[in-house]
Amino acid sequence: MSPKGVHYIVEVSGCDDTITVSFNKFPPNGVSGVVVISESHLSVHTWPEVNYMALDIYTCGAHTEPMLAVNYVLDQVKATHFHVTEITRGLDDNDQKFYHSFITWEEDRK
Repeated sequence: MSPKGVHYIVEVSGCDDTITVSFNKFPPNGVSGVVVISESHLSVHTWPEVNYMALDIYTCGAHTEPMLAVNYVLDQVKATHFHVTEITRGLDDNDQKFYHSFITWEEDRK
């Protein structure tokens, strides 16, 4: 039972209101964007007026470390709290009937 990918859905709170990630900007200070790289993608949507970010990270394969990317983004926006739902996708029991599983957790950051 080897997953085809891992998808992290992250709710980020307490962000620095001077988020400087440059994707598509919209007034007054928000951004939305997506980065697609080989076998992965990252999307972000921000609401600086309430210090909130919605972050999605998808990585293909069973041997990736998406939490490294999550921590990098959290550091860049100086987040004080986050909530993660990790979805392991493309699981099967060698019968070609695919399904997913998920776990969720949250943490405060200093």
